[in-house]
Amino acid sequence: MEKSQSKCAVIGYGSWATAIVKIFAENGVRVAWHILNPEVLASVREEGRNCKYLRDVDLDTSRMELSDDINTVVRDADTVVMAMPSAFTKTFLEPLTTPLADKTVISAVKGIVPGEYLSVAGYLIRRYGIPEHQMALVTGPSHAEEVGMGRLSYLTVVGTGPTLREQVAHMFERPYIRISHSEDIFGVEYAAIMKNIYALAVGMAVGLGYGDNFIAVLIANCAAEMERFLAAYAPQRRNICAAAYLGDLLVTSYSTYSRNRRLGLLIGRGCTVRSAMNEMTMVAEGYYAAECIRHIASHSATELPIADTVYEILYRNEGAHRGKLVSIDIDERIREFIHADIEIEDEN
Repeated sequence: MEKSQSKCAVIGYGSWATAIVKIFAENGVRVAWHILNPEVLASVREEGRNCKYLRDVDLDTSRMELSDDINTVVRDADTVVMAMPSAFTKTFLEPLTTPLADKTVISAVKGIVPGEYLSVAGYLIRRYGIPEHQMALVTGPSHAEEVGMGRLSYLTVVGTGPTLREQVAHMFERPYIRISHSEDIFGVEYAAIMKNIYALAVGMAVGLGYGDNFIAVLIANCAAEMERFLAAYAPQRRNICAAAYLGDLLVTSYSTYSRNRRLGLLIGRGCTVRSAMNEMTMVAEGYYAAECIRHIASHSATELPIADTVYEILYRNEGAHRGKLVSIDIDERIREFIHADIEIEDEN
């Protein structure tokens, strides 16, 4: 299918949705963009810019249909890209009456659906009857700010079949985008969910004054903990060092663009969770992910001491203090991670 012949609906109006729309416009993809916010809708229509997110990015709207009506946007689309914050998945999709089961659906969301204890792909498949072979993910270490500026970025396209993956990759191809492929739908998706929790832990540690040495060990332990969870929850061969797993964890933990790291940083510096959340201008997915992963892990024997610690700080008002985070380092289970030889397997 030629890019110019396809029509793609994009749901969401934040940074990542804006970066995706920019890519599609550059590729000649006909875009129908669902923009709920009236200010953003007006600014895109009148100025070709999103007035709230990636404000310096120019958008070619000549081939775009813009609407705040989700059914108008989705009805004639061949492909639907979900790019809203995971916390508001149900809110965005609540008015949707147009069937999705006959469309290719791409989740570009790195989060979990609160109250459902499901990943976004899992929720869409269950709620809207989307066949798994029509469900794809776009993920990887790809901050929207850098994609919007055209800086070299890496995406992983995930799907069960090569034809679907090639179709999706074709839509995202740009000189500044490198694309890899994976079949590990739920492993990649849950890695993207968990890295947000771990970025919170890193932010807390930085806010408390820990240095690079401690942070390096903390992130290494986070990667090991992620691998343990994925092995239990979505068992298959995978290379945890691949971009969609470790790469995404690293960029979210270290980058100043990371909203989850920023939330952890504020908490580490002494803000209450509520005041830190109020100071954020964008949704920190890790806040919701911590509770959902805690719930999922409670039904198995998988131990997640780092993720559990983040949950305790966020939801049980224990606060971030040196003793709490140091306990991560000296915990016997983490000691095992530090000294263990971690076997690296090939992706898929």
